[in-house]
Amino acid sequence: MREWILGRNPILEVLLAKRRQPFRLLVAQGVQEKGRLAEILSLCSTSHIPVEQVLRSYLDSLGDGNQGVALQVDGYPYSALVDILELASQKQEPPWLLILDAVQDPQNLGTLLRTAEAVGVHGVLLPLKQTAMITPAVVHSSSGASEHLLVGQANLAQAISAVKEIGLWVVGLDASPLAQTPDQVHLDGPLALVVGSEGQGMRPLVSRSCDLLMRLPMRGKISSLNAAVAGSIALYLALQARQK
Repeated sequence: MREWILGRNPILEVLLAKRRQPFRLLVAQGVQEKGRLAEILSLCSTSHIPVEQVLRSYLDSLGDGNQGVALQVDGYPYSALVDILELASQKQEPPWLLILDAVQDPQNLGTLLRTAEAVGVHGVLLPLKQTAMITPAVVHSSSGASEHLLVGQANLAQAISAVKEIGLWVVGLDASPLAQTPDQVHLDGPLALVVGSEGQGMRPLVSRSCDLLMRLPMRGKISSLNAAVAGSIALYLALQARQK
């Protein structure tokens, strides 16, 4: 299946990651070939990717936020859990996974993937259904970070059981007052951080599969954060713990 990646940063990261097969690049007529676009064109030339000039209206028909450029590629290359664990082994680091339980908003998924890549998470697991997938919209919202991440799909309860057997500590984000605060939780070793969906949080089976639940302290009048913000904060708390 072929799809269109839109926007200069996402396209540049797709080309740099070299995990997808690119077929052709479309560039709006009259656009200035400088900055990110110049880098994209240079990479296309080096890799012998055909470049076509088209009307801006045609690019606009492919989607918003195209910035005058679109790249046609094959589908996203999903990974297996074993690939994620192998990457951690290669880096000689304690395994660090982000598990997203039915996050359905592409913007939230993209934000979480961007944060996960920035902090050095080894991989991300999505459920087999009831979830946003790595679509062009998610690639765009992650600013191309998705292309550098190992992302897999799995039965999450089974995957959590498997990683617990090899020593990972599974921590689920939860707003319950019974959940522990970050200062009570060890985030510095082999870790799988679980973030639930925007409205319902983690599904009951996934929640029960966690070793413990962690809540972010809230001191203002707002009672909760959205999934992308809460997950990103938790990821940086884990990064801070792992760097000590």
